[in-house]
Amino acid sequence: MAILRDEDRSAVKERLAGLMKKVKLVYFTQELECQFCRETGELLREVTDLDDKLELEVYNLVTDKEIAEKYGVDKIPATVILDADGKDYGIRYFGIPSGYEFASLLEDLLMISSGESGLTNETKQALAKLTDPVHMQVFVTPTCPYCPGAVRLAHQMAFESDKVTADMVEATEFPHLAMKYSVQGVPRTVINETRAVEGMMPEQAVLQEVVSAVRA
Repeated sequence: MAILRDEDRSAVKERLAGLMKKVKLVYFTQELECQFCRETGELLREVTDLDDKLELEVYNLVTDKEIAEKYGVDKIPATVILDADGKDYGIRYFGIPSGYEFASLLEDLLMISSGESGLTNETKQALAKLTDPVHMQVFVTPTCPYCPGAVRLAHQMAFESDKVTADMVEATEFPHLAMKYSVQGVPRTVINETRAVEGMMPEQAVLQEVVSAVRA
């Protein structure tokens, strides 16, 4: 059964008309061991079918282990987004990008296609000075209206800097991670295992946390 309704399909197709260059989605699944893998795969197929600038590759986490390791994928469902040349910006979705998070997915596709993060020059300059890796994990739920903003900002930073990787993590699909990182509410952004940002914070505030995490 289709995930997107006809009216949703039309709206998404209209939104994707802004794509400038090709974008590749790399999806990792293992349907027998994964509650939402089938739905996630169907959603990605429906989206990529709406525009010929979108391409979908599907891999099995177990049988395609080397490819999963290449992209640092250790849990499913997982989606990696690459540009037309196959460049990996460190943008990840762990869990189904449904509900409010569907908007994050569309915005990421448009960002990668355009080649522009949309961050301020001040943030771009600060990210360019990073010397150590930064890993951002943004815990979300599909019903959280503030979560897409937090995911979007983390993904923008990953797009802008080779030092940054940013994961959307659907908290209810990965309860062990939510427990590990003391997720009591969403969005919660965990940076390098040492710092956390609660809620949707302004770009400058999150940048300061990123810089502080590197210095820690």
